[in-house]
Amino acid sequence: MVVVAIIGLVAAMGLPSIFKALQKEGMRKAVSDVEGVFFSAREQAIIFNKTVAVTFYPRERKFGVDGTTGTAGADGSIVNTHSGRTVMATLPEGVVLYGLGIYRKDYTTSDWAKIYFNPDGTSDEAIILLSDKSGGKSEKITLEYATGMPVVSAVDQ
Repeated sequence: MVVVAIIGLVAAMGLPSIFKALQKEGMRKAVSDVEGVFFSAREQAIIFNKTVAVTFYPRERKFGVDGTTGTAGADGSIVNTHSGRTVMATLPEGVVLYGLGIYRKDYTTSDWAKIYFNPDGTSDEAIILLSDKSGGKSEKITLEYATGMPVVSAVDQ
């Protein structure tokens, strides 16, 4: 019984950490949403054999796959009901889009910018830079043009 009580106590102390690790907030949510939107666009381009665009609205901090619908979540993001992937989202509070480059041209201060995904799985070359105001953490999401897949790394890489 003593061993069971100790295991229960240790588990109870660890639960808040586990919940925090599983909950997506701030930078983790922002990176996850950008990746989800890119995966959704690539998937649609391949399945429907047509070019699909992702539009970023840097000033409004919004982005999404053009012409898609889905179910709105509690955080305001829209998820495709079939695939479960994010198709439209807004950056969480405290996360800033401070870099949006498409084919080495800066669109950070533009009203909008489009990244295209092609039916063969390729995409435009793009780099998205995100920063977390509270923790000072920054992430770089590079969209590989040959595969259309996002790669997340530290900004200095």
